[in-house]
Amino acid sequence: MDAASLQIPLVEHTNECSTSRCVYFVRTFGLESKKLWRITGPAIMNRVAMYGVPVITQAFVGQIGDLELAAISMIINVIWGFNFGLLLGLGSALQTLCGQAFGAQQYTMLGIYLQRSWIVVTSFAVIVLPVYIFASPILKLLGQADDIAELTGKVAIWCIPMHFSLVLWWTTTWYLQAQLKNMVIAYTASVALILHVLMSWVFTVKLGWGLAGAVASMNFAWCWPSVTLFFYIICGGCPLTWKGFSLDAFSQLWSYLKLSVSSGIMLSVEIWYMRLILLLTFKLQNLEVADDSLSICMTINGWEFMIPIAFLVGTSVRVSNELGAGNGKAAKFSAVVSATTSLVIGIVIFVLLIIFRNSFASLFTQSATIQQAVSKLALLLAFTILLNSVQPVLSGVAIGTGKQYIIAYVNVISYFVIGVPLGAILGYLFHLDVMGIWTGMLCGTAVQTAAIMFIVFRSDWKREAIIATSRVKTWSSSHRRREEQP
Repeated sequence: MDAASLQIPLVEHTNECSTSRCVYFVRTFGLESKKLWRITGPAIMNRVAMYGVPVITQAFVGQIGDLELAAISMIINVIWGFNFGLLLGLGSALQTLCGQAFGAQQYTMLGIYLQRSWIVVTSFAVIVLPVYIFASPILKLLGQADDIAELTGKVAIWCIPMHFSLVLWWTTTWYLQAQLKNMVIAYTASVALILHVLMSWVFTVKLGWGLAGAVASMNFAWCWPSVTLFFYIICGGCPLTWKGFSLDAFSQLWSYLKLSVSSGIMLSVEIWYMRLILLLTFKLQNLEVADDSLSICMTINGWEFMIPIAFLVGTSVRVSNELGAGNGKAAKFSAVVSATTSLVIGIVIFVLLIIFRNSFASLFTQSATIQQAVSKLALLLAFTILLNSVQPVLSGVAIGTGKQYIIAYVNVISYFVIGVPLGAILGYLFHLDVMGIWTGMLCGTAVQTAAIMFIVFRSDWKREAIIATSRVKTWSSSHRRREEQP
């Protein structure tokens, strides 16, 4: 037998092994995708619905008057937006703890974590309450016009119920998502949006209540789903994880507070970061064109951002569940599947924006000047969306592993040491205006994405699983000791 014939079985065997590995990878990827979309799909519905509430409010208020629109925009984009990011971040500590506890089958601890979160997040909601009470003088101090500041201050008081509704909304949402009860959240949010549209029309158009009617409807749209989820939980919707109110909620608050603050910094600075673009454009020469073109781009970016934010949720749940169960390799694979899927979606939208960069602005305005300005910003918008398709997923991995404190440092440095100063320099010193401001801040996002990617994918996933299971055992053993006390 010659040498060539001896090699034939070996080559065929190698091809068979390669094919079987590919088939196994595709099958495993598909199974993980199903698990991921079970969380991400409802999360997209939820985020789009709740993001639509302030958009609908602004649409109705815009028919009332320019002053009223300016006031409600100031409430949504500045005052409420600031506190929205803070309370969202503080509540997201539940993603780590509830997800890992559920994966470790320490179900009782989910209810304890939820109650600890209520204590911590409510405390911070009370601390920042003066922002609403003294909104008018604060805005005047920042240079806002007196008429807008006065009306905004009045409306801010009306929005206090909506402010406290965020405490229940974010905490109950994270708690339910960790145990894969996603559809109840999506249905509740969708019903809230539908009711908000109907109530806004009745209050502002039929009854003529004006701005007060629009704010009342917006309060209802946030308070109703928050209270609904609360009673769903305590009235038997989660029999496996909710065992009633417990004094254990007041134990280990310091450890919980540290994780919450890290989460708060990590996520809130991300939300505040893009809002700084609007603030930095206030002193540009052609403010009206800059503001209108940027608002169109931000609207598109905001709607699209609901997709990667949903992947952040799905990633954090899948990673924390697997780490809590001690499956470090499975957690890493979940992160890869999520990042790949989100990136593919981002690439598709990136290509569409490039193709239609000269025409999509016509959906929002008939002004040729603004359309031209939007066309110039389209490339930056496309790259922002592309980066945002990866960055939130990586943040979700960080939340799932409990690395919020590290990512908080990365975000602060990337955004406020690199992004904001560079944007100001390019925008003002080099006279690149909005293009310069956005380019600088996009560079900050790129640095942040690269840094988190390095941290996440250099992680020792076996060690992360050990840390997660150890955390769950430590916190649950404390709970069991209290239960065993006479």
